[in-house]
Amino acid sequence: MSQIDIFDTTLRDGEQSAGINLNTAEKIEIARQLERLGVTIIESGFPASSPGDFDAVQRIAGTVKNSIVTGLSRSMKADIDRTWEALKGAEQPHIHIFLATSPIHMEHKLMKTPEQVVDIAVESVRYAKKFFPLVQWSAEDASRSDPEFLAYIIKKVIEAGATTVNLPDTVGYATPEEYGAMFRYMTENVPGIENVKLSAHCHNDLGMATANTLAAIENGATQVEGTINGIGERAGNVALEEIAVALHIRKQFYEIETGINLNEIKRSSQLVSQLTGSIIQPNKAVVGKNAFAHESGIHQDGMLKNPLTYEIITPELIGDAATELVLGKHSGRHAFRDRAVKMGFELPDAKLNEAFIEFKKLADRKKQITEDDLFVLLTDQQINDSETPVYELESVQVQYGTANIPTATASAIGPDGTMIHEAATGSGSVEAIFNTLERIVEGKVHILDYRVTSIGKGRDALGEAVINMSYDGETVTGRDVAQDVLEATAKAYFNAVNRQLVKKGNKTKIQAV
Repeated sequence: MSQIDIFDTTLRDGEQSAGINLNTAEKIEIARQLERLGVTIIESGFPASSPGDFDAVQRIAGTVKNSIVTGLSRSMKADIDRTWEALKGAEQPHIHIFLATSPIHMEHKLMKTPEQVVDIAVESVRYAKKFFPLVQWSAEDASRSDPEFLAYIIKKVIEAGATTVNLPDTVGYATPEEYGAMFRYMTENVPGIENVKLSAHCHNDLGMATANTLAAIENGATQVEGTINGIGERAGNVALEEIAVALHIRKQFYEIETGINLNEIKRSSQLVSQLTGSIIQPNKAVVGKNAFAHESGIHQDGMLKNPLTYEIITPELIGDAATELVLGKHSGRHAFRDRAVKMGFELPDAKLNEAFIEFKKLADRKKQITEDDLFVLLTDQQINDSETPVYELESVQVQYGTANIPTATASAIGPDGTMIHEAATGSGSVEAIFNTLERIVEGKVHILDYRVTSIGKGRDALGEAVINMSYDGETVTGRDVAQDVLEATAKAYFNAVNRQLVKKGNKTKIQAV
C-alpha cells in the first residue's frame, strides 16, 4: 500500500478557533501526544505572530524528535527569518509559507496583480530555501483560484525549490467533485509536480471537509492537513481522526496507509478537548461519546447477534476500550504510578506525588474513581510549568434561595501574598461569584463565554468550568475542575486571570532581553 503523510495543524489553525488560547506548556503536551499518535508533521504555530508563539514553536522543535515540526510564515523575509530562528534546532527544519491566489483575495486583500503575486511567491520560496531543506508553499483560497493561473504559479514555486505544494479549500467552498478535479488538473498539467508532495487542506464551512479530503486523496494528494476533533477557524478543519479511521476501515478501497497509531486517537481527542475547552459533540464521528452507543431495539438486537451488523468501528480500534478501574482510597503509590504509565503519562517523581495527593483527596470524596478523573488529574500535573499563581483561591461560599438575593463571599491570596476578602450579590449564584472575584482582581474583566460540563458519569462526577473572558482588553480562557461546579467556576476565573498576567510578565521579560 502507498503511504500518505499526515500534517497536523491543531496547534496553529486549531488554536485560531474562537475562545481557544493555549499556553506553551499546553502546546508542548499536545505536541508530545501528536508525536505518539504518529503524525508526520506538526504545525506548532506562527513564530512571527507573537513572542509566545515563537517560544512555543522553538520549544516544541527541541522536544519532538519523531515528527517533523513546522511553523507558518507569510511570504515576507522578516517572517521567514523569525521562523528559522525558532526552528533551526529542529531535527528536520520545515517552513510553511502561504500566499493567496484567488482573484478576490489578490484584488481585495493583497491588492496585487497576478504577476506580482507570482514574483512574491517565487522570491519567498527561493529565500526560504537558503535556510530550510523542507519548504511547503500554500496557495491560499486555491479552490476559488483560476486553474491555469494556479498551475502556472505552482510550476514556478517548484522551480524555486518548494518541496510541498498545498491546495487549500480555505473557506470550505468546494464540492468533492470540484476539489478532486483541481488535484487531478494539477497532476496532469504542472511539470515537475511528481517530484513534490501535493497536500490537501479542507475547511468544513459546508460540512464537506472529510469528503473533500478523501476526494483529493483519490486524485493525487500525498499529504492531508487537519486537526484533532476538527477544531479550527469558523466551522473548523477536517478532523484527522476521521480521515485516519476512514482510510483504515476502507483500506481495500483506498489502499493507503497513514502511519497513525489508531489506538492513540481517543487519548489525543480527549487531551485536545480538555486543554482547549472545546467540547466534542456527542454524535461526533469516531470520538463522540455516542459514537458506539446503540439505543434502538433493532440495533441492539443486531449487535447482540453480531456486532458487525451495526458497528463498523470498534472502541478498541481507537483506544477507547473499557478498562476496569481498581484504584481507590486504599490504593498505594506503586499502583497509582503503574496506572499513570499505562495511561501514557511520563511524570517526574515530584509531579507524580502531587497527582497522588490530589487523587487521595478525590478518593475520600468519591465512591468510584473513573479513568476520566485520573486523566484530568494527571494532565493537570503534566502541563503544570510551576508558575506561581498570581491570585490563589482560598475559599468561596454562596448563599442562595429562591426568595433571596444570591450572595457570594470569597477569600484569595493576592499578588503580594496578602489575603483578600470580598463579597457581592448577583442575579444568580454564578454572577454573584463573578462580581465578587471582579472586586478581588486588579483589572477590567468582561465575561465572553462560560460553561460547565461533567467529567465522567454519576452524581459525584467532577465538574469542569471553562471561562472565556476579556481581561484588560486581552482575550483569555481559563479552566479548572472540582466536585462542586461553583468552586470550579471560581478556580477557572482565577486561572484565566493568572494566565494573562503570567503571559504579560513573560512578554515583558522577552522584550527586555
